[in-house]
Amino acid sequence: MSRSVPNSPFVEDAPNGEGRVETSERALRLRILQQEMLAKLGVAALRGTPLPELLNEAVALSASGLEAEFAKVLEYDASTGRLVMRAGVGWNPTLVGVATMGADLSSPSGFALQTGKPVISNHLEHEERFRTPELLAAHGVRRAINVILQGDGSTYGVLEVDSRATGEFTENDIAFLQGAANILGMAIERQRQEQALREALERQKILLKEINHRVKNSLQLVASMLTLQAGEDPSLKQRLQEASSRIMTIGRAHDRLYRSPQIEQIDLAEYLSGICNDLGAVTGASEISYEGADGPVLLNTDRAIALALIVTELVTNAAKHAYPKGAHGRIWVRLARDGTDIVRLSVRDEGMGLPATFDVNDREEIGLGMRLTRALAEQAKVRLHIERHPRGTEFIIATG
Repeated sequence: MSRSVPNSPFVEDAPNGEGRVETSERALRLRILQQEMLAKLGVAALRGTPLPELLNEAVALSASGLEAEFAKVLEYDASTGRLVMRAGVGWNPTLVGVATMGADLSSPSGFALQTGKPVISNHLEHEERFRTPELLAAHGVRRAINVILQGDGSTYGVLEVDSRATGEFTENDIAFLQGAANILGMAIERQRQEQALREALERQKILLKEINHRVKNSLQLVASMLTLQAGEDPSLKQRLQEASSRIMTIGRAHDRLYRSPQIEQIDLAEYLSGICNDLGAVTGASEISYEGADGPVLLNTDRAIALALIVTELVTNAAKHAYPKGAHGRIWVRLARDGTDIVRLSVRDEGMGLPATFDVNDREEIGLGMRLTRALAEQAKVRLHIERHPRGTEFIIATG
């Protein structure tokens, strides 16, 4: 059946049949134009256009594609049981987010929502199946077409196009409007899923921070218990202090993870600064001098913890063996970048130096501290090098 709308390029059938040919040709052009509109809407949806903007574009294209004055997206509000206008064209802008319509079977939009079936009401003034919504009556709407709007999950609402003009919406119009609704529905569902993923990720981050906070507190408790167990035995006290230092090195990592916005990496420069402050109090060395790199040095968390534990062992060994019998000396800890990917870390003393026969690879000759250092170096996949100086020794660790 022909359509007659204001400013429409279509004409009524002429008695001589010429009008029917023109109407058919223009109808074909309109269907092609509608497909172009759907393609444009699909591209906007794939680009991740924010939902409010996408809804506005959808109603504008829907009204234009059906040559109607009005179009709107109605979202179902479960709390009120009504449909709320979320986007609209042709309506007073103040109605968006405010105007509501019934979602029951007695209204065209409610019927589409409840049944999932498209609804065409070409003569609202004579409609016996449904009541005419007040919003449509107040704007002189004569005909309306509604299709359900949903994705793979729950129903979102209804996409509706309305017109004051005489004429009729057809099955072809349903196909176009349902196509627009399907694109919108998929975009809405995708954005719902993305929001759910973001919320799940945020909950996971909060959970990991809480775990790190609790681990840090537990490690502090263990370290405090070891300190209390030391008693007056100098040998036992020293061993427990060394064990406490190792625990607190790990505890500091969890403290940083708890306070940091990221949990995958640790800034090794700041991390080692805190470790060196702790070791100065534990080892009794007169001074531990720390020289950090220029700017942050971000490393994988596990690798950063392993490097910090290596520093803890090397500093403890230097305080115990390079400066024996209560002697005090200086220990340097330096962190630098060598190029873009290589991190260079060193621990140096000016003490007695290593025995000439010392071999870090001789498991029977080295103590627990060096065995731990070797194991940690292998775990972190770093190179461990020893340089003997006229005064003291320098252990050099390089990543990359």
